[in-house]
Amino acid sequence: MTRLNLLATSTVWTIVFLFLLVVSAGAKEGKLYKRTMEEYVVPDVTLLDQEGQEVHLKSYLDSEKVIVLDFIYGTCTTICPVLSVSFAHLQKKLGEARDTVRLVSISIDPDNDTPELMKEHLQKYGAQPGWDAFTGKRDNIIEVLTAFDAYVTNKMNHYPLTILRAPGETQWVRLYGLLSASDLRKEYQQLMKK
Repeated sequence: MTRLNLLATSTVWTIVFLFLLVVSAGAKEGKLYKRTMEEYVVPDVTLLDQEGQEVHLKSYLDSEKVIVLDFIYGTCTTICPVLSVSFAHLQKKLGEARDTVRLVSISIDPDNDTPELMKEHLQKYGAQPGWDAFTGKRDNIIEVLTAFDAYVTNKMNHYPLTILRAPGETQWVRLYGLLSASDLRKEYQQLMKK
C-alpha cells in the first residue's frame, strides 16, 4: 500500500471514528452532534477576506448581527463540504433575514488557502453577501483557532465544528459534529428565541 493510500485510509477512519463519537455522544439528546455553551475571547488579529481585503476579526465579529462561524480549508473533500452546504442552506432559508446574520468560514490551511481560493470556495456553494471566508498569516490563524478551541496540528485531523453567537451575548453556542442543514437552521432559530 502506498503512503498516499495509507494517508487516505487513515483520514477516512479518523472521520468515521469522529462521526461515531459524535453519534454516541449526541444519541443521548437525540442529536448527532454535541452542543455546549462556551465563552471565547476573540483575538485582535488581522485576516484577509475572499477579496484580499484586511479584516480586523475582533471588530468584525463584534457585530449587531448573529455570528455563525466554522473552520474549513479550500481543498477539503470530507468535512468542509458538509459544513459549507449547511451554510448555503441556512443562508437560502433566511431569505431577507439574511442581512441580520454573518456567516464566517475561517481557513485552517493558510499556507495554501489564498483569498482567491477562498473566493472560489464561496462561489462553489453559491454564497450570497453576508458569508465571508478568511485566511491570513499562519500565526494569526493559529491564534484564532486556539481562541476557539479548534486548533489541530494537521489539517487532515480537523473536526466538524460550528459556533454561533447572538448579538450582544458573551456566550457562544458550540456545535461539535456534522450538523444537517436543518439542524443548523434549528440551532439558529433557538438562538434567536433567547
